[in-house]
Order: sequence, then C-alpha cells, then structure tokens
Amino acid sequence: MSELYVMKYVSPIGEIEIQGTNEAVYSIMFSNRNELLTRAIEEVPIQVLAECAIQLDEYFKGEGFEFTFPYAFEGTDFQQKVWNALVSVGYGKTTAYKDIALAIGNEKAIRAVGSANGKNKLSIVIPCHRIIGSNQKLTGYAGGLWRKEWLLQHEKRCLRP
Repeated sequence: MSELYVMKYVSPIGEIEIQGTNEAVYSIMFSNRNELLTRAIEEVPIQVLAECAIQLDEYFKGEGFEFTFPYAFEGTDFQQKVWNALVSVGYGKTTAYKDIALAIGNEKAIRAVGSANGKNKLSIVIPCHRIIGSNQKLTGYAGGLWRKEWLLQHEKRCLRP
C-alpha cells in the first residue's frame, strides 16, 4: 500500500478521521468525541481525501445521496461480500441483518453478518448504519447508537419533498 494520509472532518455529529492513500480512501471512522461540532472541512493536499470530505459535507447538508470518490476495503472474502451487499441498501432505507445474510446466499450467517458489519471501516459510505434488527430496533453501531439514529433520521428528513 502507498503512504497512508489522515484528514480530520468535523461533522454535525462529531469528528471523523479519514485515512487513505493517493489512490483511495481506506477508513472513515468517528473519533471518540461525542459532542456536536460545526467546523468546516480542513484543507489537505491529498485529492482523494479532500473529495471524500467534500462528499461527506454534501451528505450532511442533505445534498449528496451517493459517494463516488475511490475507496477500498480490506477484509476476508465473507466481509467483503457483506460490505458489497450493504452498498445496495438505498439512502433513507433500512434492512435487517437477516436480509443481508439472504442477499449473500447464507441465510444462517446472521451473526457473522453482524460481526462483518461491525468491522466496516468506511462509515456512512458503506452504510452499516442502515442495518437494523429483525424486530425493527436499532442494534450495534461502532460510532454509537445515538449516531446511528441521527444518520437514519437525517436521511429520512432529506428524502421528504
């Protein structure tokens, strides 16, 4: 892998650390700070990271509904199958872990899907926040359940005409 760069992006729900190379973004993770912040994106000379920050900014403003910057994920074949399936869950929609297990052709792998979901390092872009329990309740999210709820509500608000 090429040299890894880091950029901070401050979202309405906390600081996000973006990591990547000149070629692709590899990680978009919330920092441990829980307070709400409102600063603009920082200037960074790495084009891929800057484009990621711009698209995250559009997402948080309710103007961006998909991500087109280059990204890459590293994981097992199973994890990559799960993460690819997560991308098919549309903006403002939710689905259950069981549905993802069915989508990847392994209906008994519900817990393994949950585990792979939790190892996703591309928060928001690979929309693990859109996966809920079969009972329609919110379940685990690495960024905290309050952020998962915020993201889902944000997407629903932005879809309304």
